[in-house]
Amino acid sequence: MAEKILIIQTAFPGDVILTLPMLQVLKREMPDSVIDFLCIPKTAEIAEGNPLINERIIYDKKNSGLNGFSEMVKKLRRSKYDILISPHRSFRSTLISFFSGAKKTISFDTSAMSFMYETRVKYEKDIHEILRNISLLKPLGIIEENIIRPELFIHSGIKEKISDYLIEKNLKTGDKFICIAPGSVWFTKRYPKEKFTEVCDLLAVKNIKIFLTGGPADKYISEYIIKKSVNKNIIDATGEFTFKESAELIKRAELLLTNDSAPLHLANAVGTKVLAIFGATIPAFGFYPYGKEDIVFEINGLKCRPCSIHGGNQCPVKTFDCMERINPKAISENI
Repeated sequence: MAEKILIIQTAFPGDVILTLPMLQVLKREMPDSVIDFLCIPKTAEIAEGNPLINERIIYDKKNSGLNGFSEMVKKLRRSKYDILISPHRSFRSTLISFFSGAKKTISFDTSAMSFMYETRVKYEKDIHEILRNISLLKPLGIIEENIIRPELFIHSGIKEKISDYLIEKNLKTGDKFICIAPGSVWFTKRYPKEKFTEVCDLLAVKNIKIFLTGGPADKYISEYIIKKSVNKNIIDATGEFTFKESAELIKRAELLLTNDSAPLHLANAVGTKVLAIFGATIPAFGFYPYGKEDIVFEINGLKCRPCSIHGGNQCPVKTFDCMERINPKAISENI
């Protein structure tokens, strides 16, 4: 009989993107398996339309409370999963897994309350997150040593929308442009908006269209850049598009300049060159861009770096050298 499998990933959008290759390998090696995917409302779109996924299960962990948790567990128990895999290492994910009724549960040995999982896989610190997630398939006898590019399955309606948008912005077929994603959830992962402005200023002589992209929370950064920059070729697309729509825009760009955040992973997924800026975090955490022509900008040799695995709301040593010392001219020259 076909195995019924549940994948739990209730973390950030970038985490969901980096979990997709695990599904791709799982379905490749176990083609008859039925795979469900549990995620949060904010990331549900990323898994939408994915033919590898039988059912998207959306769990609003912020607003559901104890009753919502109980209802979710009941739903999972009714589904009678043979295998449950949780790349997300949170305590809530552990509880969901434990009470799911799944015959076999798998997660990392660093997951919260990991002893509640039947099988624990060593969390390897020195490999890419995609490979880390795929390593959770080892207890099923599946080994994959290559980074697998995530598949996003962008439908024709989104492609038409982006085509119309580019025409509206006076771009003709074949016109080259770049994207810049200046935002991040965490302050210490954001290259200062003043320095992004300087990069745009230095690109003014090149007469290249620049699209600023990101979520609604990044709007104030984009507005600052457009207001302060001498470059008149900047178009603000921040907050205009969904994740997949943003991915399609980035796909058509020559490159993406971004912080260590979700747009980096969108660009890698659609095959666009990435110029990534790392401040508080470091590529060795496993979230680096892996394209052959991708470039990472960072300041090595700082005793205070890395200061956090996820970034923070302020620089702990008050200097912010990890970002302030990255030269905008070096970035613009690479672009």
